[in-house]
Order: sequence, then structure tokens, then C-alpha cells
Amino acid sequence: MVGIIIGLVIGLGIAVVVALVITKGASPFTDKSGKAGKSAEPTAGQIADPNKPMYGNKEAAKEAARDFSKEPREIVAPTQPAAPAPAPAQQPKAPPPDALQELIGTLKDKPAPKTPAAAAPAPQAKADAASDKWIYYLQAGAFHDMSDAESTRGKLALLGFEAAISDRSTDAGVLHRVRIGPFNQLEAMNRARTKLSENGIDVAVVRNQK
Repeated sequence: MVGIIIGLVIGLGIAVVVALVITKGASPFTDKSGKAGKSAEPTAGQIADPNKPMYGNKEAAKEAARDFSKEPREIVAPTQPAAPAPAPAQQPKAPPPDALQELIGTLKDKPAPKTPAAAAPAPQAKADAASDKWIYYLQAGAFHDMSDAESTRGKLALLGFEAAISDRSTDAGVLHRVRIGPFNQLEAMNRARTKLSENGIDVAVVRNQK
């Protein structure tokens, strides 16, 4: 934008200089003969060049243009406001030496909290174990066919349980019972029963007195 303005100003200056030169020079259309009442028609060789005054003043136009271009043009760039400097981070203030010493002394004088002793096992559990007068079995099934009983015992062995097969005579014939146990504690029996149930094996609880 600034370059365009400078070019327009230079062109305007040159036009003004040329206009002044033409005005001060002799006009090609004026009567040079000085004779009134006689109009001499010049021949083709005598016709004056209308631009002749401009030829002698080319140097003046160049000088004017050179002087105009030498004038310095200061281009002031828009100034941007400087970014505000970040505020310095506030450092935490250390407590006075006297207060710090008092705090250390207070912590040293204060006794360490006592860790409570582990709670002794409740005697109720021992009493329940002593009063349990039953023996528990988990029966996985009772089969007329011995091969079915053996197959069930094999499945239990894969799960980590040792099963036994016991026979019992009934009116319908001999039943081959597959049982896991004995369990002297109810808690142990319940753990085994839960594991069997998670693996899709349903068992029945059989209880015998000790």
C-alpha cells in the first residue's frame, strides 16, 4: 500500500513539471510570422514539432524526479503493546525458627501411639468345634450300575476330591453310593460343597453321629 502511494506521488510530480515546461515554452499553434492579415501555410518540411519544447527539458524532469525520490519517507509500523510480564511465583514462607523448634520439641515429647494388640480368637469357635458331635459326608450320587459310580468318582478325582464307593441293599436292588468324606468340621464340608457346586456337581449332605 505504501509503495503504491509513493508511485502516485512521483507520477504526479513529473506531470506537474512537464505541465510547467509546456506552459513556459512556445506554443506550436501560435503565429510565428508576426504578420497581421497574412496566413502563410507552412510546407510539410516546415511544420514545427509540438513536442519539441519537451525534448529540451527532459533533463529538468529527470532532476525533479530524482530530487523527489531522494526525500526519505519514514514508514511507521504500528506498534503493538508489549505483553505483560508474568507475575513472579510466590515462594512459601518458612515458619520462624523459634516456632519450628517448638514444633520439633513438641513432637519429640509426645509419646508414640500404642498399637493395639491383636484380638485373641474368640473362644466361641473352639466351643462350637468341641460341641460338633457329627461326621459329615458329601454324596455325589447312588447308582444301580457300577460303571456309573466309577465314572462319577473319576470326575471328582479330576477336581481334587477323593471319593469312596459304598454299597447298600434296598428293595429295588443294590445301590452304589459315591461319597466324599468324612469331614469332622462343618466349615470344611461347606468349603468342599461350594467348590463342587461351582463345577456343576450337586451333592447331598449326609450326617452321622460320632
